[in-house]
Amino acid sequence: MPSTTPDVMISAQAIHKAFGDNEVLRGVSLDLLRGEVVAVIGPSGSGKSTFLRCLNHLETIDRGTILVEGEVLARSEGQAKAHYVAESEIRRIGHKMGMVFQSFNLFPHLTVLENIIEAPMLVKKLKREAIVPKAEALLKKVGLLEKRDAYPNRLSGGQKQRVAIARALAMDPDIMLFDEPTSALDPELTGEVLRTMRELANDRMTMLVVTHEMGFAREVANRVIFMDGGHIVEQAESAAFFAQPQHERTKAFLQNML
Repeated sequence: MPSTTPDVMISAQAIHKAFGDNEVLRGVSLDLLRGEVVAVIGPSGSGKSTFLRCLNHLETIDRGTILVEGEVLARSEGQAKAHYVAESEIRRIGHKMGMVFQSFNLFPHLTVLENIIEAPMLVKKLKREAIVPKAEALLKKVGLLEKRDAYPNRLSGGQKQRVAIARALAMDPDIMLFDEPTSALDPELTGEVLRTMRELANDRMTMLVVTHEMGFAREVANRVIFMDGGHIVEQAESAAFFAQPQHERTKAFLQNML
């Protein structure tokens, strides 16, 4: 049964998703708790990113149930195809979640500041003068206030990703989803993005992070989930997960990664 207790921010139960004959998710279930940082790791093609995209409706599920802060996004009874709530409800519930992608997705024709204020002005109908101080505060938080008037092509990859994080935060999400946020970055730029994410974790932001950064998973995540073949193979508190992995597939994966 999906959980509706106040501290469960996302309850995903028995999620199935296929692309044609390729079944990518095979009954994945997860409860994400308020203030929790959960790292999702696993080999390429294991279903990690697809699962994340299903949670915020970038992909639709075939079967299963998704609740966000107790509100139904999608639900299926038994083996029936999942039924989604009305489009207006999907958008409203979706605004509870911020998403940061691998590839930044900044608007190249807008300045850093304009990238951040665009969605609050369009979606929330906020006045520019109301959102600019908040946008500047977010840029200060991610260490990029001096870049407020720069265009994305003048930024490094790490700076672009930190702007993308600030842009997601500008919508006041209760939950942040990260889809391999450092995979497109050179190693020397990865650290600055991970520092920003650590600060969010210290602020008790609820975060679900698909990552290949084992150091982040070990040091920052409260819980680590290992996916393979469209299943959650193993999950545990971070320290226990790395100290005593239980499943042979997990052990083999960690040996290759550490």
